[in-house]
Amino acid sequence: MSAPRLRIDHTDLDVSPVLYGCMKIGGSWTDEPLDREVIDRGLTCIRAALDGGVNFFDHADIYCRGKSEQVFALAWGELGLRREQVVLQSKCGIRRPDEPQGSPHRYDLSREHILWSVAQTLQRLKTDHLDILLLHRPDPLVQPEEVALAFEDLRSQRLVRYFGVSNHNAAQTALLQKALALPLVANQLEINLLHSDLIDEGVTVDSPQRTRLIGDGTIDHCRLHRMSIQAYSPVAKGRITSPPPDADDRTRSVSQAVHETARQRGCSADAVQLAWLLRHPGQIQPVLGSTDPQRIKGSLESMGMELTREEWYRLFTAGRGRALP
Repeated sequence: MSAPRLRIDHTDLDVSPVLYGCMKIGGSWTDEPLDREVIDRGLTCIRAALDGGVNFFDHADIYCRGKSEQVFALAWGELGLRREQVVLQSKCGIRRPDEPQGSPHRYDLSREHILWSVAQTLQRLKTDHLDILLLHRPDPLVQPEEVALAFEDLRSQRLVRYFGVSNHNAAQTALLQKALALPLVANQLEINLLHSDLIDEGVTVDSPQRTRLIGDGTIDHCRLHRMSIQAYSPVAKGRITSPPPDADDRTRSVSQAVHETARQRGCSADAVQLAWLLRHPGQIQPVLGSTDPQRIKGSLESMGMELTREEWYRLFTAGRGRALP
């Protein structure tokens, strides 16, 4: 299926507006080895994304303890996928507890860990390079100059082409960027209709409704510096499409607004939520993480949609749970 493409600024990468997030395709988050059922389910998801026009795939070293990257690597042979057909992104920086024994859960953006993590990811993905590497979480002990050295090593060895961050605010991103020779090209953040604080802060700067989350202008910082914004959990883990029995009034209100828009548009509720993100001028790219092939297909209808300003604000207002200032 042909699909629209957009150019990520500061790169030569032309990518689908929606990424497929591979977090769940490895099955369990234990040391249990991969079995054929998990592999087949994961490959079916990858095929559904490819058939829907996706060429941009998101990974992280920790996803299913590395098994998600291993499942994706099987697509080279079992799906006949060629490396030049896809853009591969992975993340590093989160370290699990007890690795090594007795260690706490922590973040690690040291040069040593970044280089080690990328080497492991490339081995699991069975590829010679990543197109983009993101730093997964801010590390309070980060030394930007040390990160810069790691990036220079990876770039000079042609192991990683471009770099970005995840879950970083504007100030954290600027601190890193000051030490780097290359521009950071992306920031992956949690954004959805129930978690729209990073957008909301832009309309509550001088209002008693001051946003619950202070992101110090993170989205505007990304736009100013032409960083692509990637939105993970774009459908709020399904809570909007299918609200749980104990859902609060805000969740039920936004669900009703989403389903009404979907009925008017003749599309899925998931597609409406992704289209809401795609309508933002900050080049927000949803990271789709479903492992249901039908939901993947329905969600990707969003790439052919453009919500009106009125539709966008109706959904935004329902999601924030209160009238605009």
